[in-house]
Amino acid sequence: MPTRFTSPSLTISADRIGLNQTGAHRTGVPRLELTLQFAVSRSGLPVPALFRQWARAALVETTAATLRLVNRAEALELNSRYRHRHYATNVLTFAYPDTCPLSGDIVLCIPVIRDEARQQRKSLQAHLAHLTVHGMLHLQGFDHETGQDAELMEGIETEIVTKLGYADPYANSTRMNQ
Repeated sequence: MPTRFTSPSLTISADRIGLNQTGAHRTGVPRLELTLQFAVSRSGLPVPALFRQWARAALVETTAATLRLVNRAEALELNSRYRHRHYATNVLTFAYPDTCPLSGDIVLCIPVIRDEARQQRKSLQAHLAHLTVHGMLHLQGFDHETGQDAELMEGIETEIVTKLGYADPYANSTRMNQ
């Protein structure tokens, strides 16, 4: 039976996150190769180093990822084409199976994220941190399709985001998949 790590909000299987009995990564520290693409104005956005910090905080395994910041039109096009949902969403993740290292793209829709941050009375930086972590977890195989999966993913997100110095992203909102 795998070792399990427990915090007040979650339990994570060591096998799931690639840790050995001592809590060290089995193959050493996972590496991140992150490419940032800005398809929107950088005005008012955090510096690239913060996006890298947030992505690295959610790193479970060595990953090559592109983080693309887009406008509403591009997010709508991608969501319509690949998910058959006809609206611009806050974050989309595209994992490329059978790649070594794991690779994929994360798309953040800045206008939607700005609107959500304002509606949820969060700073843009805190919301971007959360959604970068959220996208990185999706890229590495986490999802929120079932209540149990949502509970696990939200717990991991909350732990990472609060360790980064931001408030619990779900403290004043409806949990996923409810």
